[in-house]
Amino acid sequence: MVLLVISIQLGLLYAIMAMGVYTTFRILNIPDLTVDGSFALGMAVSAVLTISGHPILALLAAIIVGAMAGGITGFLQTKVGIHPILAGILVMTGLYTVNLAIMGGKSNLSVAGKETLFTKWETLIVTQNGLGKTILTLISSIIVLMILVIIFKTKMGLAIRATGDNEEMVRSSSINANITKCIGLAIGNACVALSGALFCQHQMYSDVGFGSGMVVSGLASVIIGEAIFGRRSVTIGFLSALVGSVIYRIMIALALKFNVFPSYSLKLVSAVIVAIALSMPAIAASIKKSKLRREAKSHLN
Repeated sequence: MVLLVISIQLGLLYAIMAMGVYTTFRILNIPDLTVDGSFALGMAVSAVLTISGHPILALLAAIIVGAMAGGITGFLQTKVGIHPILAGILVMTGLYTVNLAIMGGKSNLSVAGKETLFTKWETLIVTQNGLGKTILTLISSIIVLMILVIIFKTKMGLAIRATGDNEEMVRSSSINANITKCIGLAIGNACVALSGALFCQHQMYSDVGFGSGMVVSGLASVIIGEAIFGRRSVTIGFLSALVGSVIYRIMIALALKFNVFPSYSLKLVSAVIVAIALSMPAIAASIKKSKLRREAKSHLN
């Protein structure tokens, strides 16, 4: 039961990151590798401000700096003309040094003994078996989900969605696709940094290298959610990312519990899951093509 509760808590925390990945990967149709750096950026900012006694301000600051990181990636793509993948790699690499600078040159910081959002919450709600933290993580993820759904139903949100669907059409209809790209990337990375900030206060530490592989975990969550809900509306898309994140973390926890694979292979397993899921359309198309060829040959014979 303890393992299940912790897995649900982590899944809900990572769900905010998964919704950010969904924003860039599915809505904008951009493989954004800034995620690995912006998650650690959120952790670093959250740790420093929490140690200073400002846990709530830490979350707001994480959202702002995460949006700035995404905006810089968008600027490199649209104004400088750098390839989207390379732009994400450049910002992610640069953020490693930025995160170290934020944490005073230390690779990790502990916030143990400091007041966090979770300790504040637990003083208000007296629960057992970690139920209070689970409720708070659920509320946090639902609030982010609702905000994102509202944003992407506004005029600007529809423009961002249209940019991801057909950029040339958007440009021909006098919408500045460069701005919508930058805003979309800013929103996505703001969610990722917020997830990192909450994770820091939940786990009571920050590590400069913890963001490594987050984009793969986010994609795995999105793909698992889409396998359950399908690819339909934006609302369902964000909800599927949330549910997929929780399921993914439970799967990982059960695999570790029953020694299905060693703990050091988590990132490899995540990469394999994503690779298989992303290759499914091509595999399905190949099977369909082979079937049509066989049918054509049978008709000729």
